[in-house]
Amino acid sequence: MPDLSRIGERERLKPQSGDEPHWHRLRQGCYIGYRPSKKKGGGTWFARVYDADNGRNVRKRLGDYGLLTGHDVFKQAKADAEKWAETVESGGERDRSLVTVKDACEAYLKDKPGSIAKGVFRRHVYTDPIANVKLDKLRRHHLRAWRKRLEEAPALLTRNKNGERKTKVRSEATVNRDMVPLRAALGRVLMQGPPNTDAAWQEALKPFKDAGKRRELYLDKDQRRALLEAASDDVRPFMKGLCLLPLRPGALAKLAVGQFEGRTRTLTIGKEKRKKPRQITLPPVVAEFLNELAEGQKPAALLFRQQDGSQWCKDTWKKPIKEAVLAAGLPDAATAYTLRHSVITDLVRAGLPILTVAQLSGTSVAMIEKHYGHLVRGDAELALASIAI
Repeated sequence: MPDLSRIGERERLKPQSGDEPHWHRLRQGCYIGYRPSKKKGGGTWFARVYDADNGRNVRKRLGDYGLLTGHDVFKQAKADAEKWAETVESGGERDRSLVTVKDACEAYLKDKPGSIAKGVFRRHVYTDPIANVKLDKLRRHHLRAWRKRLEEAPALLTRNKNGERKTKVRSEATVNRDMVPLRAALGRVLMQGPPNTDAAWQEALKPFKDAGKRRELYLDKDQRRALLEAASDDVRPFMKGLCLLPLRPGALAKLAVGQFEGRTRTLTIGKEKRKKPRQITLPPVVAEFLNELAEGQKPAALLFRQQDGSQWCKDTWKKPIKEAVLAAGLPDAATAYTLRHSVITDLVRAGLPILTVAQLSGTSVAMIEKHYGHLVRGDAELALASIAI
């Protein structure tokens, strides 16, 4: 068995019958192969690994690595062979029908349908050169270029009936959010490349640190009442839910009738942000509102639903909420998340322990302290004054 890591030994190899590669053992069950060209110098590299699930050896053509020279050829071929072998041995060999980045995104949506990922892929992937890059050829420089285009793309604020668009510079927090679906889609079909190499595609999608900014726009109760009065009949229940519960809009939209128990006034919120489902007890005024929404509905029906029974999502709630904001004469920047922020602000100002606020809103104590901790400084000052002697 030849030592393919030695350039001279590799160059002296002759083609074998049946075009069988010369094999070099990397470890038990894992081999790297080299087939010399019959007509010119160089040759083609292969990987072979034992597939325990199917009880047979499987091989993959790696290519000729024409852009590399010297010892770099074997080094890269060895790394690719080992990476592919680990994928096969873990039972995660990529579906051969997934060829391009676009294929990976479409496969991701089939397994995890969602309007946010679908919108990101539609706006920033499918119409971008990255869509047609083959997964086997995807490198860090491809995704760095894609990320640069994403960062430079203006973020849409509003669009009026005449088609005029108002945009703003895309923030680091928005870039972080828009990278999540692509990172997740690629992570399902590709192994992470070696750090600090161009094969480390994942490094180009690292989020900005400390990109989340404190939300400053706050709507008091009178402003929220005015907003509900200006809202259409279709979206008003959903908006009222945001004014009564400190939930993320997406979590509120997914609530089913069966998750609310009217007799005990308890609401079970499903898993979100990788956290376990949680249960909260509601005051009578909120429970009465949810009872009205749940009356006559099957357990699987949505609590907060559109008039046709379908689920609210960012693409469907954005326009009616924006129309209500304008009709009520409130700041243009007000959104569904502004209502969540305003409710959390009120809970903190009311003196509710930060741990309890975090549990109600489905976030961490650290995040509440980071974004709302400044609201309790006055309480701390009063507490310190009360123990003075």
